[in-house]
Formats: sequence, structure tokens, C-alpha cells
Amino acid sequence: MNSQPSPVRRLLPVALALSPVLAVSSLLFAKNATVKFEKQRITDKFYAEGAAVGDFNKDGKPDIACGPFWYAGPDFTEAKEIYEPVAFDPKAYSKNFLSWGYDVSGDGWDDYVVGGFPGEESWWFENPAGKEGGWQRHVIIAVTDNESPDFADITGDGSPELICSRDGYFLYAQPDPADPRKPWIEHRISEQVAGGKFTHGLGIGDVDGDGRMDLLEKGNWWKQPESLDGDPVWQRYIFQFTGPGGSQMYAYDFDGDGDNDILTSLAAHGYGLAWFEQTDDGSGKKGWERHLIMGESPDDKPFGVSFSQTHSIDLVDIDGDGVKDIVTGKRFWAHGGGDPGGNDPAVLYWFRTVRGGGKSGEATFEPIEIDNDSGVGTQVLAADVTGDGKPDIVVGNKKGAFAHRQVAAE
Repeated sequence: MNSQPSPVRRLLPVALALSPVLAVSSLLFAKNATVKFEKQRITDKFYAEGAAVGDFNKDGKPDIACGPFWYAGPDFTEAKEIYEPVAFDPKAYSKNFLSWGYDVSGDGWDDYVVGGFPGEESWWFENPAGKEGGWQRHVIIAVTDNESPDFADITGDGSPELICSRDGYFLYAQPDPADPRKPWIEHRISEQVAGGKFTHGLGIGDVDGDGRMDLLEKGNWWKQPESLDGDPVWQRYIFQFTGPGGSQMYAYDFDGDGDNDILTSLAAHGYGLAWFEQTDDGSGKKGWERHLIMGESPDDKPFGVSFSQTHSIDLVDIDGDGVKDIVTGKRFWAHGGGDPGGNDPAVLYWFRTVRGGGKSGEATFEPIEIDNDSGVGTQVLAADVTGDGKPDIVVGNKKGAFAHRQVAAE
């Protein structure tokens, strides 16, 4: 397993194209299906604000890593040490903000990639590949700014890069092809406009449909050029999606009209979740129309629920209907309970996306509670940890580490 398990992909779109009868029955099944989850608390210690999935013992079964330990699947009951364990005070902060499982060294064994505290190092731990000895730590870059760095393939070369900001520049970093154990090569893509280390909101996605990943952030989107040779500055399109900034951002066609919209939390430490419909004035000029999923106050509930501190988001097809859904929740005690709604229950939700027949601007979101005592961290991961082809939800935060397994409906 060379990367995070991919979100489940069903054959529903093909079936729709082949058979109108099958299309109707498939849609009815998807609409009426009930998705349920069972929670496993892997640890009650605060080691990290995220968790990773990878096959760390190369037995063909997904494992979970959170902070200094990895836990062998499918039970996730035995902790195996990656680095010296340090449990943090839940009213303070960890040094491990996000993490990913990926074979950085290229030896066939998944390593452990860690985005550290904002403004500090990010690093990766080399899997000992079944040999005696510990996991060797290698620095990726010395400074990782933004509270939602990403580890994804922004260049289209088939391998993920670390995407973040540093010294006010947005950038991506990729391993040195001569030696991945050396500090990674940094490629700036913007002018010096990225903000400081605690800036919120970052993501990638193909905004303009040219097949290349663009950069998304709270006040702009940056168009990837045709060639990355020479590290050109990407073209900047200014739009204030959110003032304070949210968390992970995504480009996805929520209304099914053929172009990608943008999803973002409106405030990582406040209220608000929205998608921005991509519009066109007829002359080819793009615009963005905001549609609220959760409003900017606790009483503003367009779809019946409201909670604060959506400090992490994932986007995945939870119910297998061919349309991606939103997974998010409340980050527990982001600032020790001092944020708006800071002491409310640490909920975890998925929002079922329902398209309005491909008409521009028409999409609704059905909120479904997964749990009310785990929440999210600065990362929430939808990944298949059971091997049944259905996405489960993995969380690491100040309440510990959790695996929410998707189970068959009764």
C-alpha cells in the first residue's frame, strides 16, 4: 500500500449510462440506504491532532498511526512505537498536527509523514521494514506554515507533495530524487502574500477544468501553469472565500452542472460551512456564489444543525451513490474551550450531498451524526480500514484516537 486508501469508488455512474431501469433502482437504493458506524477508541491519550492510515507491517491490512504509535489492523488494539511517546495536555497543543502513511523511501513499506506544529518542522519516519531497530526521523522542510497543510499530488506526477506556506509564500515540497532522506526540494508558487504560520485554510483541486490541480486558499485561488519548469508564479485569482480562514478546502461539482465548486469552512475557530457555486457571466469571467451549509451563528441552521470549530474536513462518497459527501465535526478544545461553542459536544457528522438534477446552484446537504463524543482534530480522514470497500472515519485529537467503522445497516 503506497498511499492512503483511496475513497471508495462505485460503478453507479456506469450503470446509469447503460440501463435506465437499473439507474432508477440504484438511485432508490442509495437514497434509502442507511449508513451506520461503530466507534472504537484506540487510545484516550492526546498525542496528535490527526491520524494516518497505511500498511505499516506489510501484511495487506490497513493499520492506523496516531502520534508516536501505530496500531496493527484489523483490531487496532496493540500499540507499536514509532518515536518516543509524549502525551500532551488537552488544553495545550501537540507537535503532530497532521499525518499520512506513504512509502517515501520507495522500498515497498509505508513510512509515516508528519506535519508538525505550525511554523516548525515537518518530517517523516522511515519504516524499518521488519528489521530490528527504530524508525529513523528525516526532516522534510524546516518550516511548515498554515494550519491545514496537505500531502497530495498537486503536480500530477503520480506522487504526493507537501503543500503549505513558508515565509509568506505558498509552496509545495517534493523529495530529492537523488536521496529522499535529504530535506525536500521547495517550489514557491506565489508572491509573498500567504500570511503567517497560523493562517487557516488550504487545499487543491481543478478549478478551471484543465486537468491540472490548482491551489485553493481563503482569499485566492491559484491557477497551475502548463509547465512547472523554472518554478513559475502561478496565476492569482482574488476572491475572499472567508476572512478568518477555515480548514481543508476542496474543488468539487456539488450541483452536478459540470464545473467544480469550492467547499470551505468559514472559520476554523467559529461557525460556518459553505460551498461556493462557480458561475459564469456569459463572457467567460468566473464568479462565486456562496451557499451556506451551516451559518455563521449557532442559530443559523440551513439544514437543521450547527456546530463550531470545523477545523478539518474530508470529502468522500460515504454511501456509494456516486456523489461525494462531506465529513467534518467539531474540533475539541482547539483553544482550551475558549472559542465560540468551545465546550459543546465534540460531534462528528457526515453531510450527504444531494444534487438537484444537474441544475446550477441546486444542491442540498443532509446532516447525519456519526458520534457526539470524539469530534475532529486539525485532520479527519475517511479511509477504508476494514477492507470492505466502504470508507470509515479515523480521528486523532485531544480526546484520543478513534476508528469509526462503517457497518451494515440493520
